[in-house]
Amino acid sequence: MNRHLVSLALLLLGFSFTAHAAELAVPDNVTFERDITYAEAGGGRMQLNLARPKNASGPLPAVLCIHGGGFRAGSREGYNKLCLTLAQRGFVAATISYRLAPTHQFPAAVHDTKAAVRWLRANAAKYGLDPARIGVTGGSAGGHLAQFLGVTAGVKDFEGADNPGFSSAVTCVVNVYGPSDFTKSYGKSVDAHVVLPMWLGGDVGTARAKHIQSSPLNWVTPNAAPTLIIHGTEDKYVAYEQAVWMRDRLTACGVPVELLTLEGAGHGFKGADAEKAEAALIAYFDQRLKK
Repeated sequence: MNRHLVSLALLLLGFSFTAHAAELAVPDNVTFERDITYAEAGGGRMQLNLARPKNASGPLPAVLCIHGGGFRAGSREGYNKLCLTLAQRGFVAATISYRLAPTHQFPAAVHDTKAAVRWLRANAAKYGLDPARIGVTGGSAGGHLAQFLGVTAGVKDFEGADNPGFSSAVTCVVNVYGPSDFTKSYGKSVDAHVVLPMWLGGDVGTARAKHIQSSPLNWVTPNAAPTLIIHGTEDKYVAYEQAVWMRDRLTACGVPVELLTLEGAGHGFKGADAEKAEAALIAYFDQRLKK
């Protein structure tokens, strides 16, 4: 893949309802804080942006947002707008940065996302959130990491060391076109042959164990978090079948799961597809996280 196609891929990998930081308008009824350090990892500070309603009576449900970018790019700023929308709906919402490949390979990003969940619990009183009601969402690579949180609570190898003493379990997941089985991504994705070796240290032939270990499909148990999966049938980066496999595995384990199929939609929802996806996401968090 040439540089122009790689650049296009990175643009498409971001979640559809994103906004550049410079264009962000913070509503009067929302408090928005940037650049909060939630962990010290890999020689750097991992930071998040956090939105919450002003003058709300807590504790409130929380949502953690994880950006996409093929595990090697992307920015937490892309979820600022969704965080503001969620805050207006009565949630505390955070969007995080995490360590990226190829400098930091799997499971570094997993450790960071779990550290972020634990940070929310550790700071629940400060920010007025309910530690028993934390949902997570993400798109593409972020959808994978969100789904991974939902199926690996308490798995020691994935917990990392930051913010110990708190659980990394999440209440529910909204997975937007995140992959579920990396061993079957090659040949079905236009950039898997570029992305996965960077993150997993080799392709499926040379690093098969890592491909298996990093696939959320292989960690589903009856204890997995309830999940909404949103995926388009014409996705060229993460094949639609990946969503079907995840739905079927969760169903087989007795885990509540819904699959919203967007016919004809590709990777990076636009227009009516983006509106439908955002509405479904908000409705799901309303249903699962609000008392």
